[in-house]
Amino acid sequence: MRRKPQDARRCVTDVPCPGMATVGRHRWVTKFKMRMLCCLGLALLAAITSHAAQPPNVVVILTDDQGWGDLSLHGNTNLSTPHIDGLARDGCRFENFYVCQVCAPTRAEFLTGRYYPKTGVSGVSRGQERLNADETTLADLFRSAGYATGCFGKWHNGTQPPLHPNDRGFDEFYGFTSGHWGHYFSPPLDHNGRRVRGNGFVVDDFTNHAIEFIKAHRQQPFFCYLPLNTPHSPMMVADRFYKRFADVDPELRHRDPSREDVMMTRAALAMCENIDWNVGRLLKTLEDLQISDRTLVVFFCDNGPNSFRYNGGMKGRKGTIDEGGLRSPLLIRWPGKIRAGKQVTQVAAAIDLLPTLTRCVGIDARPEKPLDGVDLTPLLTGDQTAWPARALFAIKNKQVSVRTQRFRLDASGKLFDISQDRGQRVDVTDRFPDEAARLSALATRHSEQMQQHFDRNRQRPFHVGFGPVTTLPARDGIAHGSIQRSSKAPNNSFFTHWTRDEDAITWDIQVAESGTYEAILYYTCAAGDQGVTMQLSADGGEATRAVVKRVFDPPLYDKSLERVGKSHYFVKDFIPLRLGALSLTRGRAVLRLQALRIQGKRAVDVHSVELVKREKSTSEP
Repeated sequence: MRRKPQDARRCVTDVPCPGMATVGRHRWVTKFKMRMLCCLGLALLAAITSHAAQPPNVVVILTDDQGWGDLSLHGNTNLSTPHIDGLARDGCRFENFYVCQVCAPTRAEFLTGRYYPKTGVSGVSRGQERLNADETTLADLFRSAGYATGCFGKWHNGTQPPLHPNDRGFDEFYGFTSGHWGHYFSPPLDHNGRRVRGNGFVVDDFTNHAIEFIKAHRQQPFFCYLPLNTPHSPMMVADRFYKRFADVDPELRHRDPSREDVMMTRAALAMCENIDWNVGRLLKTLEDLQISDRTLVVFFCDNGPNSFRYNGGMKGRKGTIDEGGLRSPLLIRWPGKIRAGKQVTQVAAAIDLLPTLTRCVGIDARPEKPLDGVDLTPLLTGDQTAWPARALFAIKNKQVSVRTQRFRLDASGKLFDISQDRGQRVDVTDRFPDEAARLSALATRHSEQMQQHFDRNRQRPFHVGFGPVTTLPARDGIAHGSIQRSSKAPNNSFFTHWTRDEDAITWDIQVAESGTYEAILYYTCAAGDQGVTMQLSADGGEATRAVVKRVFDPPLYDKSLERVGKSHYFVKDFIPLRLGALSLTRGRAVLRLQALRIQGKRAVDVHSVELVKREKSTSEP
């Protein structure tokens, strides 16, 4: 008779063990060993039963600017991605899975199950990437269900509390919150809201932290989100991965080879092989911990490739709302639940992942806001072929593209039969005028609906005081006068070329509660420029100021491992200057940083302003 798991604890003393009747009483040592073996066997059975009852772990790997074509799985012989390919071999691959044209919108749709304009996101920088605080995230749902939750890598959906990953359902965060990072070797990073220094190549570092998180929580269900930031530029990668591509003439090229930057392609291929190596390390960890069979692993990308390179002949790349800018791999492995080698041809999208993953693990996902995504589990775990017809929408400003199971209506109103013409080369509007008219009407309605959300979320201030520490980076500020950004993209830039007393930097803020805040400026100052007074004020009211006495003029980070000729990434270290206490009143205000009495050629370069909420004393009301 099969014993219940709880009987294991009684094995040595009062539970008869199979086979013991043949053991002589005088052989007491052997008898004791047999009982111990029985006890261990029952303990193992208890562990197995316990694992069977435990909800599955979930690991989601999201890569940045890696297109559909950047996998050997999809016929790209320029590189080898065996570990990622193995997820398709051992699990399921989606043939028609779609994301957004750029980073932050895809992340918002994955995290909420809703079209990104509804979530507050409208772009990738200057606050457009922020996910509204009243949205329910996938991590919120997992954590509410008792999961340990961790995010390791590029967040890109808000920096200041309550939009920081630790405020959006993640117990653990290690990475950066900006849209991209300017240097990939031991850069400054964020660990649960604290400034830290990375350790080595960022993708390796993020994977190391994800592995440690998995090891620490292997005895309980966990949700590990690994949003890797490559092959997004800067095209930095270690020699170990780059050397085999350094002089390669890629065999497979972009559909218009004259547009391809081969140096960019070489770097991207090396970075993709590094991603695959790290995916392999993570999967091996699951195997070594013997939790692979109860862990659901998801892999997808956030948009099309960031350069013109092989992408299966599709039209478009990152930033476009054609097939090449929107189609992404989606690979899901779930041993024992999803048949190995399964292929799903039905159209699906990032908005579907929240309802699908919560259903897989048994979470009753009922966010307050209605979902746009649908539950894909019937396609994953069954052999369902009948599936309701649906239209998926992609929007870029006021342009809309619509994808159905067979067709794509592009942003210019042309209709393409994707089932026969993945490259969008032949306009079939004349052959299918009714379908073109139907999809055009849907596109118009979707655009009108989404524009309402875009308008509603325009000009949002940045949160201050919703957590103990608020960082206002240069990315979120506005320069006035001669001040310039260090790079054309606000993400990961700093302010420089501050030459006049009348110049200023401002931040539009929303203060959570009235109080006193310690203001800290992160700056650099060249020799001869010290002595300038830096002042911070809100709406022209009370100000706090300090004199820059310390010269700190470090060199830019070494860019020798950046593999392309042109680079607009400039990164250096900054040090803090305590400006003093600043009283802020609850509500909206403009925070203004000024340089009074510039002593040399310039004032300081500015990385960020940090506001630390001062605790009220016991004597205060």
